[in-house]
Amino acid sequence: MRSRYTAFAVGDGAHLAATWHPGTRPDDTAPDPSIRWTRLQVLDAPEPGPTRGVVEFRAHYRSRGGAGVLHERSRFVLQSGRWWYLDGSTPGPDH
Repeated sequence: MRSRYTAFAVGDGAHLAATWHPGTRPDDTAPDPSIRWTRLQVLDAPEPGPTRGVVEFRAHYRSRGGAGVLHERSRFVLQSGRWWYLDGSTPGPDH
């Protein structure tokens, strides 16, 4: 998770592509250059199961529109001996 946040922060689309599961990876993984990521807060990262994991986080950013926060629960899967990012969703009000 932290390496993916860093990739967004420094604009490393190649790292994002390399860590995104091929089944869910978009064609273009280049981060938006108009967004400056400023802080990562990992809110929850329960011990992963044998092949599945979840990380809940808040990533703070600045853009032309002002400051903002991306709150996401990211799903990861272990395949071929490595963890892949599958997808993320916005947590409900109970998170």
